[in-house]
Order: sequence, then structure tokens, then C-alpha cells
Amino acid sequence: MQKRVTVLLVALGIALSACAPQTSVTSPQDATDPTLNVLAASSTRVINEELTQRAGQLESPVILSFENGGSSDLVSKLGEGAPADLLLTASKKTMDKAVQDGTVTTPEVLATNVMVMVVPKGNPAGIHSVHDLSHSHHFVLCDPQVPCGDISSQIIDDQQLDVHPSSQERQVADVLGKVASGEADAGWVYSTDAAAAGNDVEVIDIPGAEKFSNQILGAVATDASHPDQARAVLEVLGSDFNSTWRDLGFTPAE
Repeated sequence: MQKRVTVLLVALGIALSACAPQTSVTSPQDATDPTLNVLAASSTRVINEELTQRAGQLESPVILSFENGGSSDLVSKLGEGAPADLLLTASKKTMDKAVQDGTVTTPEVLATNVMVMVVPKGNPAGIHSVHDLSHSHHFVLCDPQVPCGDISSQIIDDQQLDVHPSSQERQVADVLGKVASGEADAGWVYSTDAAAAGNDVEVIDIPGAEKFSNQILGAVATDASHPDQARAVLEVLGSDFNSTWRDLGFTPAE
């Protein structure tokens, strides 16, 4: 009797499972896609999301892992052996250093950008031009060792401005963060950073800044683990990314 009940229960279980919705557990497609390490200038962080999406749509999809920071710091890390497939810098000078170090292949100019001044929302310090800056203001710039600081120094010299930063940051994102939070009265950032901050900051043009537009360059790392895929991503940036560059405030390279 017990054996018969067991058989009936098994049969019932099979019947019920046949009526139940069928599901299957499979690994997501991107679980097996290679991951590319991208060392990218802080000012290019605004492209991360779109570029990640585009990389996943390539004929051979890839996952992107970004490290955003000051260009000179990233070039130094690459020279010290940090794993990377693709390098994006915010100046020719820093990319030239990577070429000199032998850590990247031939670079490509992708886009350009210009500097602007930003103040916190509502402009509590009442700063309306670079000539309003005084010692009483908390004014922040990038460190001269990184592209945004190098360009700022060139503009200051060219315009013979009497400005004195209260602090100098290692990446443009830190300048923007201090201004947006109200910790600083004003700061100089790229126009794209100002656009990305939206209503958190107000933008003031810097006279003569257009003469010192910076270049965004990209290059495949010499020791890339996935050089073919890195070249495919770089090709997207150089030939099929113009509308995104413009939407984010950059000017695509000719």
C-alpha cells in the first residue's frame, strides 16, 4: 500500500510540474564578455554611461571598467604597470608622455573642450567676472600638473589676471564638487563639467579661454589584454560618437 501511494505522489508531482510555467536559468550574455580597463581623464567621466552602452552593442560586445582621474596621474599609473586597455587623456602633453613612455600605441584626437568659471547656485559671493575675484574669495583651480590646471595657468598669463587660488585640486571633478557644494565661491572647470552639473552651478565665461581649448585623446595601451576590442571602442569614439560629444558639450574632432 505504501509503495502504491508513493507511486501516485510521484505521478502527481510530474503532472503538476508539466502544468507549471517553464523557466530556465541562463548566464547573462555579458557574463562571458571581456572586460576592458579604461583609464580616462576626469573630464571624460560624462561619457562613461553612453560609451558603456555602445561597447555592449559592438559585434564583439565588451564590458567597460573605468578609472577616472587626473590625466597625469593616470599616465603615471600606466607607466608603473597598472592594467589598462585604453587610455583617454585631457591634453596632448599628457598623452605625449604616455607615448614617450612606450605605454600606448599611436593616439587619436577625439574631441576638444574649453574652460569656464562656475559659481554655486545663486552666486552668493556676487562674482560676475574673473575680474571680481579677490583674496577674500575661496577660489579653486586644478593643479598645474594636470591639464585643467595647465590650461588655467596659460589663460591667467595670457589675460594677465591677478587671481590667487585658495586651493589646487588634482582633478577637475574636485574643483566642480567644491563649487557645487558651496565650499568654494568660484572655480574653473571645463564647459562639459559645468553642463553636467546642471542647476547646481552658474556659468561665467572666461575671456580668451577659447584660445586654449584642450584636446581629448585616446590610445590603445601597449600591453592591452584585449587590443582588438580596445581598438573597436576607440573607433566608436573617433568616428561614431559625434552626436554624443556635442550633447555633452564637447566639440568633436574634425
